[in-house]
Amino acid sequence: MTQSQIIANTISFVKETLKNAEGGHDWFHIERVYNNACKIAKTEKADGFIVALGALLHDIADSKFHNGDETVGPRVAGEFLKDQQVAPEVTNHVVKIIENISFKGGNESQSFTSPELDIVQDADRLDALGAIGIARTFNYGGYKGRALYDPEIKPNLHMTKEEYKKSTAPTVNHFYEKLFLLKDRMNTKTGRKLAEERHLFMEQFLDQFYREWGVNEE
Repeated sequence: MTQSQIIANTISFVKETLKNAEGGHDWFHIERVYNNACKIAKTEKADGFIVALGALLHDIADSKFHNGDETVGPRVAGEFLKDQQVAPEVTNHVVKIIENISFKGGNESQSFTSPELDIVQDADRLDALGAIGIARTFNYGGYKGRALYDPEIKPNLHMTKEEYKKSTAPTVNHFYEKLFLLKDRMNTKTGRKLAEERHLFMEQFLDQFYREWGVNEE
């Protein structure tokens, strides 16, 4: 089976698997991450096939929707790639990308690094920024029944991984606890450049949000 056939099969598999997914983690999220990963890969020395598979499968079973179980996604992806007769070394690399891509509160060290992970991680983080990032953040907050904003509940910038996973804080806090931190954590030159504009847009959005709310925020 050719690489292009495997990628086509992977796209079909992801579309079917995520057809009823929450709006911020559906096929369209995957497609945006895939497109940005391919864009970034053109400026980096990396294996494009691994980048493509990592981007397409990175959220095949996000732990947020599986009771926090971080083993489901890597297992589902690994089984699928094995069925596609993908080389074991490629499968293992993609599984490592899925295991290490998420933010997890920003205070966890990665146990694996590679140029391909750097690219897919940047592409995924880009989709958490800008207008799309804002839309996804409030969509997920609504999905979880969270308040939009509460001036009395301040952001917690020093959460452990478990505290981050269990947080029920208002949605606006997420901008400070994750989104505004991403620009300076991008791995690639292209990722950093793309993140700058999206970061600025989020700052402008919150300025307007606070004005309309009637509070003064730094």
